Amino acid sequence: METIGTWWMWAGFAVFVVVAIGIDLLVMERQGAHKVTTKEAVKWSVLWFSLAFVFVAGLWWYLDGSQGREVANTVSMQFITGYLVEKSLSIDNIFVFLMLFSYFAVPPQHQKRALIIGIIGAIVLRTLLILAGAWLLASFHWLLYVFGAFLVFTGAKMWFAAGQEPDIATNPVLRFLRKRIRIADVFDGEKLTTTINGVKHYTPLFVVLILIGTTDIIFAVDSIPAIFAITSDPFIVLTANIFAILGLRALYFLLADLADRFHLLAYGLALVLVFIGGKMLLIDLVKIPIGYALLVTAGLIAGSIILSLRTSAAAAPGEPTALPPKT
Repeated sequence: METIGTWWMWAGFAVFVVVAIGIDLLVMERQGAHKVTTKEAVKWSVLWFSLAFVFVAGLWWYLDGSQGREVANTVSMQFITGYLVEKSLSIDNIFVFLMLFSYFAVPPQHQKRALIIGIIGAIVLRTLLILAGAWLLASFHWLLYVFGAFLVFTGAKMWFAAGQEPDIATNPVLRFLRKRIRIADVFDGEKLTTTINGVKHYTPLFVVLILIGTTDIIFAVDSIPAIFAITSDPFIVLTANIFAILGLRALYFLLADLADRFHLLAYGLALVLVFIGGKMLLIDLVKIPIGYALLVTAGLIAGSIILSLRTSAAAAPGEPTALPPKT
């Protein structure tokens, strides 16, 4: 696997991730269970976003001095494009998390803990999947076409499924858990298990964590091939993914109350997946410059967000932006 990452860059990034998560857990422990305010979510979102661009600025500086300006510019744009794609696709995760928390009536003060545990699991899972994917692509070039076709199919599926809320009650994982374990009807603080009449039960928070984990597996299968269409360098793929995931919790609390206003974003994400999948399918015929890929990706996402906000603002006060489902 060809990569610009040296052993000390891999080690340094691993230390950064461990320290970042450790600080996050320490802050969460000191604050205790509490509802995250919009102001707090904005601060953390700005922090994670800034750290990602400080990282790419440092990477550009290092590569400019060691491998030349052209390599530095190319790799930096690959990281930014990959980060933008992963960050945008993670918004789809946020909508699913919101539905899970609403369905199980997770108290706002306990949502933070559920998300950070889910993020730790996602980091471990995606690291394994990315390293395996990089090895497979380096060994079997034809897998690029498989990934490309899969992304086009996923994008088309997302387009036609946009606006349709999944029925959580029929989720196969939830149905499996209900048959195999005892689930309490109420929460017991932030505990994952509780005792009722001397019998061990799992709390709804435990079930939510399992569903968040399985949901991330599904989204990882979609998003990881997307970034491999931008670059095959495992160091860039991994760092862009991890930075997007680290800011996921803050982004959730920032956008949770605005989810309904981004009702067209799913269409923009669907087009991004189709575009990236097409880029991957044509990789041996047409070389799309990374700069153009960045512009198209940013344009599709920004366009869907702007259209969402404009149509939401145009709706009459108290009037839904979309017709309710027929009964």
